[in-house]
Amino acid sequence: MGIAAGQTVLACIEMLDQRFQDADLFYGHGSDNSWDEAVFLVLGACNLPLESGDEVATVSLTSAQADRVNDWMNQRVIERKPLPYISGKAWLGGAEFLCDKRALVPRSPLAEVILNDFQPWCNDVRSKEVLDLCCGGGSLGILAALNHAENQVVLADIDPDALTLAQLNVVKHQLESRVQCVQSDVLASVPQRYFDIVICNPPYVDSEDMSNLPAEYLHEPQIALASGQDGLDFTRQLLAQLPKFLHSNSVVFLELGNSWEQFEELFPQTAITWLEFERGGWGVCVLTKSEVEELALALT
Repeated sequence: MGIAAGQTVLACIEMLDQRFQDADLFYGHGSDNSWDEAVFLVLGACNLPLESGDEVATVSLTSAQADRVNDWMNQRVIERKPLPYISGKAWLGGAEFLCDKRALVPRSPLAEVILNDFQPWCNDVRSKEVLDLCCGGGSLGILAALNHAENQVVLADIDPDALTLAQLNVVKHQLESRVQCVQSDVLASVPQRYFDIVICNPPYVDSEDMSNLPAEYLHEPQIALASGQDGLDFTRQLLAQLPKFLHSNSVVFLELGNSWEQFEELFPQTAITWLEFERGGWGVCVLTKSEVEELALALT
């Protein structure tokens, strides 16, 4: 049974909430429960502001809106598509981004670090040279540019499709003068300079987790997820190449997700600083240049 014209927004949300529970969906692309997912889908499909409150609860859907809700619901339930791929939009750190299967759905906890202006690890208030490596659709680097009006940002990724999406997001936020897109295998083609801040949300899913991914993640580009047996193939390359892009006060924020324990096991003699987040998330460490050099040396 689908949504019909004339049903209220609240009735649609309640119906979708139950449908999502019955379908046993996986959440992790913008919401973490069936109710929020239903709210986002109905409001998005009806072109209502996502911050809408009770004032829209009794609004009746038009025929066109009902058709769109049904279409989006079927894509979400039957095809198991992440909702941002259906709507074409995602939000991170309060900013809206174009979103499709060319890149991962933006969800990194690094957004919290950026919105806190990299405090307390970077206390310099001046503008910064920022590298967002493995940028995907560009959300993290763009947030860094939006958060500080003089930051200069390089978005780098090996995937040309992801970079095409990133460039669209750069244009969307009118940042062409301060944000540059570069196609690069790790750091091979990144312009040689010293970066004050390096943000990296690389592929870090190990082979066991890749074989057990929920269906929703199979819609995302696997090149942005898989990184070998222990999830650290990319990270090993990064540590070897990174020192020449850092000065003595540079700070590196590296997201490793569920592979953080394997990362620690590689360096039993090193005390690695793992960040805690108010808004949820884990597996992000912060490194200085000397620590990057120490880890790179330990891998040789």
